[in-house]
Amino acid sequence: MRPLLLALFGICFLTEFIVEGVGSEVLEKSICVSLTTKRLPIKNIKTYTIKEGSMKAVIFITRRGFKVCADPHADWVKKAVEIVDTSTRRNMKQTKPTEAQHSTNTAVTLTA
Repeated sequence: MRPLLLALFGICFLTEFIVEGVGSEVLEKSICVSLTTKRLPIKNIKTYTIKEGSMKAVIFITRRGFKVCADPHADWVKKAVEIVDTSTRRNMKQTKPTEAQHSTNTAVTLTA
C-alpha cells in the first residue's frame, strides 16, 4: 500500500511542475489584452520590448517594474522608443573599461 501512495505522490509532484511550465507560457503570449492611450512620462520608462502576434504592442517597463502595453503606431510611443534607445546608447558609450580590461600587447611563452 505504501509504494502505491508514494508513486501517486510522486506523480502529483511532477504534474505540478509540468502544469506550471505550460501556464507560464500561455501567460507570456497573452500579456497584452489592451493598449494604453495615456502617455507615459519618458523619465519613468526604464526599457521596452516589442511583442508581435495577434496584438502588436510595445511593452514599456517602468522604473518601478510595471509593464504597460502601448500602440506601436502612436507618435508618442515612437518618440519614447527613440529616446530610450538614445539614452541606452549614450550610457553604453560612457562606460570605460577598467585597468584590468585593457588589452596588452605582451606575448606569453609557455615552456614544458
